[in-house]
Amino acid sequence: MLTNMKEKLVSKEQTILEQIEERSLVLYNDDVNTFDHVIHCLMRICKHTAEAAEQCAYIVHYSGKCSIKHGEYSKLEAQCTALLDQGLSAVIE
Repeated sequence: MLTNMKEKLVSKEQTILEQIEERSLVLYNDDVNTFDHVIHCLMRICKHTAEAAEQCAYIVHYSGKCSIKHGEYSKLEAQCTALLDQGLSAVIE
């Protein structure tokens, strides 16, 4: 009986941890958007400083992608949608 309760508790804890697992919001390079547009979006939507937004824009340009934000899926989802609405290529991984 006690072992069965312990197993259920461990299972619940694993489920909760999976739900709050940290994810990354990743921005991908494209040939359409300007540096200024990307920087402006990162500052407005992701609350980056001008310096951080510029660094991310350069990383995306030269590396093809950049993790621009980390956190719970539920908190990143709105930002990802807003970036997509602005014509940027972003996913949550």
